[in-house]
Amino acid sequence: MKKFDFTIRGNKYKVQIKDIEDNIATLDVNGTSFEVEIHKEVKKVKTPKLVRKEVKLKPGEGLIKKSDKGNVVKSPLPGNIFKINVSVGDSVKKGDVLLVMEAMKMENNILAEKDGTIKEIKVNVTDAVLQNDVLLVLE
Repeated sequence: MKKFDFTIRGNKYKVQIKDIEDNIATLDVNGTSFEVEIHKEVKKVKTPKLVRKEVKLKPGEGLIKKSDKGNVVKSPLPGNIFKINVSVGDSVKKGDVLLVMEAMKMENNILAEKDGTIKEIKVNVTDAVLQNDVLLVLE
């Protein structure tokens, strides 16, 4: 396999590694064959371990709060409000176009998911909205 030249206490040795199986190596040193046990050195990791304090949640933090304002209509994707087709107090039926939103250079109709009355309009024309922002509240 590999050949090495060693000098130990002034004596020269020609060492050839013939085979390594698990932790036993078969060596040929100056024509004489030896089987030696290899002791593996435990390497210390130079990368420090990151130790952080446990994150403790405050009471009520991280819980999903249900809205008591009625049924909300949320933005399906980020974009700009292009046109609002309804006003507060209007009755709408499932499938009616509530507003038009521009997203990714396309006009997207936001439809009513169920029958109801417009209770609140949370946006204005030209407003920029993010995904899941509340646009309208239905009763």
